[in-house]
Amino acid sequence: MGSDQKLKHEESSSMEGGGEVNDSPVEEVRITVPITDDPTHPVLTFRTWTLGISSCIILSFVNQFFNYRQNFLSISSTCAQIIVLPIGRLMAATLPTRTLHETEVRRKGGLTRLQFFLTALIASFAYYTVPGFFFPSISYISIACLIWKRSIIAQQIGSGFRGLGLGSFTLDWSTITALGSPLATPAFAIINIMVGFFAILYVLLPIAYWTNAYHAKRFPIISAHVFDSDGNPFNITRVLDQKSFTLNMEEYNSYSKINLSIFFAYTYGLGFAALAATISHVILFNGRTIWSLWRKTASAEKEMNDVHNRIMKKNYKQVPQWWFHIILVLMMGVSLLACEGFGKQLQLPYWGLFLAFGMAVLFTLPVGVIKATTNQAPGLNIITELVIGFLYPGRPLANVAFKTYGYISMDQAITFLTDFKLGHYMKVPPRSMFVVQLVGTVIANTAYFLTAWWLLETVPDICNPALLPKGSPWTCPSDEVFYNASIIWGLVVWLLARAYPQKKWIKLINMPVIIGATMSMPPARSLNYLSWISVGLFFNMYVYRRHKGWWARSNYVMSAALDAGVSFMAVILYFALQHSDINGLQWWGADTTDHCELASCPTEPGILQEGCPIVH
Repeated sequence: MGSDQKLKHEESSSMEGGGEVNDSPVEEVRITVPITDDPTHPVLTFRTWTLGISSCIILSFVNQFFNYRQNFLSISSTCAQIIVLPIGRLMAATLPTRTLHETEVRRKGGLTRLQFFLTALIASFAYYTVPGFFFPSISYISIACLIWKRSIIAQQIGSGFRGLGLGSFTLDWSTITALGSPLATPAFAIINIMVGFFAILYVLLPIAYWTNAYHAKRFPIISAHVFDSDGNPFNITRVLDQKSFTLNMEEYNSYSKINLSIFFAYTYGLGFAALAATISHVILFNGRTIWSLWRKTASAEKEMNDVHNRIMKKNYKQVPQWWFHIILVLMMGVSLLACEGFGKQLQLPYWGLFLAFGMAVLFTLPVGVIKATTNQAPGLNIITELVIGFLYPGRPLANVAFKTYGYISMDQAITFLTDFKLGHYMKVPPRSMFVVQLVGTVIANTAYFLTAWWLLETVPDICNPALLPKGSPWTCPSDEVFYNASIIWGLVVWLLARAYPQKKWIKLINMPVIIGATMSMPPARSLNYLSWISVGLFFNMYVYRRHKGWWARSNYVMSAALDAGVSFMAVILYFALQHSDINGLQWWGADTTDHCELASCPTEPGILQEGCPIVH
């Protein structure tokens, strides 16, 4: 009997004797993750290090490359693993043996998952020449703007790039995946996001804007920019001391207060509500389980001990806690050196650094629970900005540094746990996972830094849309937002779930996701949401229910293939053409927006803005 068959037999016997469930309680996991393992297979092989390090460098470069572009596409580590699989198999033909999780036999008349992946990748790779070079306008198609070319209101309602997006659509996969792959998000989470998106964008925002709340009509209906009281872009250099890079309060008071678009203002308020709802939701729905696990009670071990946990616990040594503690102490030391050294150019004192770390630790557990169940993670960007802005005002670099150590640290911790979760299901030894994660982090950060430096030095006028040539994708929407930077609702849903336990759908209501539905917008646009929701519901509801076999075999593979095809072609287009300032044909379809320029115009009478008609 083979080792994997023996283990499977042992698990079945354990189920019969102890009454344990011999599979994951989550259906999506049951139909995609095998419950077999062979602990004798080597893990940290020559192929692991060769393919792992090279793909880590390439993946870091591609992701940082796209971070500065109009449609920011993020390629996941899972996608990289699928891409290197055929290379690994080629190496296996000439090098010592295979760790591969599963060997698939092609069905008669069908394709293996690898063959399907390569077919979808080639199709995506070839097609992206159209939106990526020849016809960028198909990334954002807004019907209303093609009909009503001089109507501000019509373009505000119809623009998928600058407005509400009604009647807009896209023919570009990178536009659909600006929020991440919709194929990798559970259907119930997509429905929660859809409810929140529609309530915020089509109820709350129109009421606030067209009643002119807080002089909303002076500014664009949706924008991540900051404005002065006359509706013009805020001149930040006017209120900053150029030597100390601190706020000049005298100049600020004589100039103007900072104003936001009504949507951006609501984004901040909703961000606080989403964080509050996250804490209350996790306490009410998951608090008992978390407390039980914390105390390591027997009942909690039985509740959480599915087949994958039993396999991993039986076959592999766990990572000692002191490994993590050493990394924590070392990184805190390096961070203190960065903040307190170098002439204190980052402006953040030691107490601010420790406070940021404390906030990251506090929110990692509740945000991690939401991420694990919905594939959505509320961010700490808003609350970190507020806290340090209140405690240490007038220092923009301190605000950015505090936000990075508080928000990005938590985000990276969640990403680290996500990778460990994947390794858990793939039966990768935890200690091996820890080592490759540590090595990969060092390599990836070096590649990210060098890529960013190279792009900032070589792309003329990068991140400055006003000076970029027509059709240039280097608009840096994510960095622009980074720069410019509720409990009661969670309680209501919990009470409903307790009052009607037979209504299973009530527990699928996730108020942190609903309230924080539009937290990616901006830099994401309304069309990104509309297309993401549509594609996600089609595959994770219709296809999942009607064609479950295809979904189990090909859903995630297709997502990775489409992402990879777009990213490869985009990089090739840049080095072959765009790096030499060849940005495509000079015609109407070369515009990287949706031809709805008037959607950003103010509608308050008498406000003058360049390129906009004056409303009387």
